[in-house]
Amino acid sequence: MSERSNAIGNTLAELSSSLLQGKREPLRLAMVALLTGGHLLIEDLPGLGKTTLALALAGSIGLSLGRIQCTSDLLPSDITGLSIFRRDEGRFEFLAGPVFNNIVLVDEINRAMPRTQSALLEAMEERRVTIEGNTHLLPDPFLVIATQNPVEQTGTYPLPESQLDRFLLCTGIGYPPAELEKAIIAGGGVRERLEGLPRLLTATALAEARREVAAVTLSATVVAYLHTCVTATRHHPAVQIGLSTRAAIGLAAAARAAAYLDGRDFVAPEDVREMAAAVGAHRLFLRPHYDTLDRRGLLRSIIDPIPLPLA
Repeated sequence: MSERSNAIGNTLAELSSSLLQGKREPLRLAMVALLTGGHLLIEDLPGLGKTTLALALAGSIGLSLGRIQCTSDLLPSDITGLSIFRRDEGRFEFLAGPVFNNIVLVDEINRAMPRTQSALLEAMEERRVTIEGNTHLLPDPFLVIATQNPVEQTGTYPLPESQLDRFLLCTGIGYPPAELEKAIIAGGGVRERLEGLPRLLTATALAEARREVAAVTLSATVVAYLHTCVTATRHHPAVQIGLSTRAAIGLAAAARAAAYLDGRDFVAPEDVREMAAAVGAHRLFLRPHYDTLDRRGLLRSIIDPIPLPLA
């Protein structure tokens, strides 16, 4: 296990030091999603490197990448594909949409109409799409990296809770530190360097790593701590609906991946605390008059006072 986890760690280090400087946390979360079979939602302003992250992750492993640019007139068939009738052959032929790739970048997902957003639900949950009564399986691995503009911007449609729950993790990108941003400006863009990006990790090694992540030990003590954290979100006065059992399962999976990336075959309570905000903040449903609160900050304020057990 250490050989593959080291290879993945080296991949993250190489990408964060060259193409994705200052993006170590979102890059690590993207790898956590890839290792657990989850999906990643990135909430931030345009132009901060969200697309570059998806391109670099796919290119460094040799995975196929599909991109969906969401607009108000985007149709569900633009995502999933459609069947066309070949008159000369007397049959229908299915033309796969961009969702049939290992990594699917859904850019500005909240600019699409709700009906179009819902076309992703079955794909993200079931790893398949059903079109005209026919079921088509999606490739493995399958990872959706969706970007979302701040809801204050014009032309955005808030994601429903059912769709937010399909994302295992949610994070931002943020502006880089001043000195790093100056260096990036001086060096220009990195898109050209993405074309010749070497393979840093094989798809076979990734598949093996995913099996090893699932085998990382989660002790009864850590499960009890995780359950205490989840339960605490359900009793906070600002929270109307706290974290669900599905969220708890996702937090356990993310904690396993975090432990694996740190070279351990067991989950420590610190792994749960590290992953809690990324897994849970976007799933909190706040009461009226509290919906302007920073959900990540609120979740940390709930979980941080809970004592860490001795795992």
